[in-house]
Amino acid sequence: MEKEMPYKVYLTEEEMPRYWYNVKAHMKSKHGPFLNPVNGKPCTKKDLQAVFCDECVEQELNETDELIEIPREIRDFYRMFRPSPLVRAYFLERALDTPAQIYYKFEGNNTSGSHKLNSAAAQAYYAKKQGLKSVTTETGAGQWGTALSMACAFYGLGLDVYMVKVSAEQKPHRREVMRTYGANVVASPSDTTEAGRKILAEFPGTGGSLGCAISEAVEKARSTPSCRYVLGSVLDHVLLHQSVIGLECKTALEKYGITPDVIIGCCGGGSNFGGLIAPFMGERLEGGNNIEFIGVEPASCPTLTKGRYAYDFCDSAKITPMAQMYTLGCGFMPSPNHAGGLRYHGMSPVISRLYHDGYIRAVSAEQSKVFDAAVMFAKCEGILPAPESSHAIKAAIDAALECKENGQSKKILFGLTGTGYFDMSAYKQYNDKTMADFIPTDADLAKGFATIPNCEANKNNR
Repeated sequence: MEKEMPYKVYLTEEEMPRYWYNVKAHMKSKHGPFLNPVNGKPCTKKDLQAVFCDECVEQELNETDELIEIPREIRDFYRMFRPSPLVRAYFLERALDTPAQIYYKFEGNNTSGSHKLNSAAAQAYYAKKQGLKSVTTETGAGQWGTALSMACAFYGLGLDVYMVKVSAEQKPHRREVMRTYGANVVASPSDTTEAGRKILAEFPGTGGSLGCAISEAVEKARSTPSCRYVLGSVLDHVLLHQSVIGLECKTALEKYGITPDVIIGCCGGGSNFGGLIAPFMGERLEGGNNIEFIGVEPASCPTLTKGRYAYDFCDSAKITPMAQMYTLGCGFMPSPNHAGGLRYHGMSPVISRLYHDGYIRAVSAEQSKVFDAAVMFAKCEGILPAPESSHAIKAAIDAALECKENGQSKKILFGLTGTGYFDMSAYKQYNDKTMADFIPTDADLAKGFATIPNCEANKNNR
């Protein structure tokens, strides 16, 4: 039976998840396998282990086990910042004068300021356990690079971070946090790799993209002994690690007899959204609920709402395996005036498949309206949200206002993935009224789509 939830709910340590939730075990139609970029054939486990940590590859390929145990060492690491609070947004509800109930899961209570530490802790642990000396990665807005630098420092691993150049310029303090934890941070594209030099020659003066940074990080990993590449979003094992978010939400809500009607998350690569919805989506796929799932992306990088479902490279230099996903094309370059992350050309294969099969609805939002929502939320709830999270806030506000208009009392849950205290240059643009919205034209999109590989798998999908 439903009862009113207090403003903030924390689980006890004993209630924290002991297992990650693998939503793929419930998906009737799975996304296609990774394809080898050289021969176009499905990647073998050995192919993937040349790039990723062995245990992550095992998790990536696991499509049958619903629950995968979280090692005790990782659970101990989690206790430093988990469980995270589930909050009833009473003050936001009051400001909107809505009959809707609004809840949010706040993942910003750690030094990295975001949910990214959930997977960083796991991947660094597996790298150390494998006997590796270092790892490489990319980062967009900087949350993932910060989280991984913390985890690598804890486990004694070296780390090279390729940070999207425009973000490195906008967020020098985020870069310094990474360096403080011992990471080597390189603005991408750079002249330190063959991939970077090629991209700079083709796009002089570019602000970079996650696709560019991935290319450089993968190249560095492959050319460095006892090193692997780790990724902070998109891949199935990253969504698996992030399922602690949804599992904690579910346990907390069930204490009060609450089942959400709508679950909302921002979408860049899909990690936080996938982790938030995982256990709820698993039930939905088995006919256990009728929850509406909404992924929110920036209008300047509209992967789901305007992208194509196809096999594409995960990086700009076309050296990574190809994934079946919604994509704007690996050559798509997001506008440099786009604040924050959510600037990846592709989307998680799991999220893409669920969206393609009609289980998820996607919307896009212009950044000035996203910041309108962010400022309203900050004034009501006392947290300055990250620009990424603010996309979910905007959609939650829209849903609550729709409830007000229709006289409905829906229960709305969204993910507040992190804080915006390293995003003050974006807030300054907003306050100075110099923030510009950008929506790619059909011509802009066509340039990106032209870089989608004309491989046999894509020919067969047409």
